[in-house]
Amino acid sequence: MAVRATVGRFPIDSDALESSGVPWGVTLTPFAARDENGNPPLYGSDGHLLPRCENCWAYYNTFCEQEQWAWTCSLCGTLNGLPSEAVSRYSRPQSCPENTSSFVDLELPMEGNEEEAMQARPVYVAAVDLSSSEEFLELIKSALLAALEALGPGSLFGLATFSHKIGLYDVQGPVPVVKNVFIPPDVDDTLPMELEDVMPLLSFLAPVETCKDRIAAALEALRPTNSWERTTAAGQGLDGVLLGGRGFGLAMDALFNYLSSEYGSTFALARVFAFLSGPPDFGAGQLDTRRYGEQYASKGEDADRALLPEQTPFYKDLAAVAVQAGVCVDLFAITNEYTDLASLKFLSIESGGSLFLYSNTDDSTLPQDMYRMLSRPYAFNCILRLRTSSEFKTGHSYGHFFPDPQYEDVQHIICCDSYATYAYDFDFANNVGFSSVRRCLKESSNDNSEWAPRALLIALKLTHLLPDLILEHTSEPPMLQIAFQYTVVVPPEELSNSASSSPSSPARRVKGATIKLLFDGGGNHLRNKHSLKRRLRIRTLQFGTARNITELYDSVDPEAVLSILVHKVISASLEQGVREGRMLLHDWLVILTAQYNDACKLVQYDHGSSTAARIDIALSQCPQLQPLPRLVFALLRNQLLRFHEEGVHPDYRIYLQCLFSALEPSSLHRAIYPLLTSYATPDKQAFPRHSLSRAALITSGSPIFFLDAFTTLIVFYSSTADPSLPYPPPHDCLLRTTINKLKQERSITPRLIFLKGGQDDCTSFENYLIEEQDVDGSGFTSMMGFVSFLEEVSQSVVEYMK
Repeated sequence: MAVRATVGRFPIDSDALESSGVPWGVTLTPFAARDENGNPPLYGSDGHLLPRCENCWAYYNTFCEQEQWAWTCSLCGTLNGLPSEAVSRYSRPQSCPENTSSFVDLELPMEGNEEEAMQARPVYVAAVDLSSSEEFLELIKSALLAALEALGPGSLFGLATFSHKIGLYDVQGPVPVVKNVFIPPDVDDTLPMELEDVMPLLSFLAPVETCKDRIAAALEALRPTNSWERTTAAGQGLDGVLLGGRGFGLAMDALFNYLSSEYGSTFALARVFAFLSGPPDFGAGQLDTRRYGEQYASKGEDADRALLPEQTPFYKDLAAVAVQAGVCVDLFAITNEYTDLASLKFLSIESGGSLFLYSNTDDSTLPQDMYRMLSRPYAFNCILRLRTSSEFKTGHSYGHFFPDPQYEDVQHIICCDSYATYAYDFDFANNVGFSSVRRCLKESSNDNSEWAPRALLIALKLTHLLPDLILEHTSEPPMLQIAFQYTVVVPPEELSNSASSSPSSPARRVKGATIKLLFDGGGNHLRNKHSLKRRLRIRTLQFGTARNITELYDSVDPEAVLSILVHKVISASLEQGVREGRMLLHDWLVILTAQYNDACKLVQYDHGSSTAARIDIALSQCPQLQPLPRLVFALLRNQLLRFHEEGVHPDYRIYLQCLFSALEPSSLHRAIYPLLTSYATPDKQAFPRHSLSRAALITSGSPIFFLDAFTTLIVFYSSTADPSLPYPPPHDCLLRTTINKLKQERSITPRLIFLKGGQDDCTSFENYLIEEQDVDGSGFTSMMGFVSFLEEVSQSVVEYMK
């Protein structure tokens, strides 16, 4: 569980927060195997016996004050009694993980029928679009064959197709059999029969161990719907537009209902891989893609505002159905056609899944992404809760989760891997902040009695003779506690370890959350070799407070600040359009720069003038703030915030929103502002970092440059490079080793491109050199260079400070 705060020392009160200009919040990667410092959790048992505060429900932790029969909550200061079994347990404090570490992972008893839970298997269903091309299906076949290799024995796999009909494949017999049900073309119609009546679910879900060859044979048999079928099925759709026969919406609805009947018995987690080659345009859930085009010019509408929100609540409602059915949806769109991901994205982001977009089939990394996604560990059926000490509170929460309909600050995550990251921003609960005395031990009665001894007051509290006792202590540091309850699949060798030992992290031991089973008699009898385990991971952190603005600035984490900013501008863009998101970001940098110059007393006026001022736009007095102007500049140049008229495809913008909102801070930094390094030879690095400009290429004199843009890796040989240098770099060189390491660490597979200056089209590399001077100089919304951007911000700061 990695936690990164935007400031390591919290502001003392709301005035200090406002005057700093720095966003206050944290990013959280709950299923990361280690914390942000590389430390693993301490493992233990009996998580259900962990004491909880009767006031704020926080968990007992190492920061709590403990006496023989009571403990004081480190978050709210409430005095709580200890039950007798806890008193006995804590008489040997070194044997209890919660007494020796603030980062613990504790076993919980399984709910309900434990025998059934032990035999629940993960289910994977591929839903393939047949209203597509041969090239599309060849790519999907390769991806699903890679997925089968990652799943391992014991998992159950189902193959479904959709077009103007839904196809269900039974691959458990000697020959794969497909049964179809036709989708009604009208948006208000439902299927004529339930999928369970078409094919029993247990016939549809096949054990991978015994049926892998027949699943592969069924994949090879997939063919796109022919032109006659599509013409027959297609009809006059929305406002007379001819439909193409892609009944995705109703197919997903039917699949979720199909699976829900066995949730908790046949399977503990179901993942649906939905492969789309274009927009849903048939039956319920069809989307009107005409909103992407020149109609905005004639209607005077802002395309950036119109294309970002969903056009129908259908898929958001459908996501709620998926969550209730225990289904996680991973959506793969392989198309350059407008598909309206703004409407479809809810299926994946609210169910804990991922959204992938590939513009073509030629250089798609879909097979690698499928294998990578299913090979890494993940938790499921997760509940995430963040608690704070009483002086502050959470404001907004950001991430791919489903908020609890009843309890605030509780998020449900169907599936969570070790990369999934969430964010929270904070605000003060009152105007006092952390600066006052918080609690002091006294009686609440009105008889003005003398202060009683502490032992007597504790005894009174425990015997309920003084239920209104108010506990006050001197001012204490801010506290944060994250509780993450989740389920994993545990291999048998881990079960043999004692609960008090420290096995290697489940994030390393559990491969793909698969359950290995032995099948006897054709797979009818199951002898479970793996089991489900419910765990409670708790991380409690204590922060200091900044005595002044300089201490606060010196504790800034620029990557965490960038994460919070990205979440905020995405929210602003969705609500009010891209233009508003850009203005919000630009104005934030202006205010931060003004606050910094004012706090550090750096503003200088020339010759007594009240209008001309010299501003420290580079934030040179604070190293922790210095990266922020460049990061903001890069974010404004990113396609996430570029305008529709600049050629940004709306689906690609939505894809970036979904990707960026799930990345941990260091990965997001790389995606926003790529790292450019240079090499003297493939085996010798020259400079570890360059600015993103052509001038850097010229002045460095290096022949080889390597650019890491997170989703893309580019090796660029300059036109002046010695012809004797091997091109492309050999596989055993330092540069290749670096590339391979980066590819292994990524949550998605980056594309690797080799370019030779003077011979290849190097536009893809040059487009990342964003710090060049602008052409038209028309303001911060234009393609201006970094120097011009700083000058513009400086002028805005002067205007702001007048």
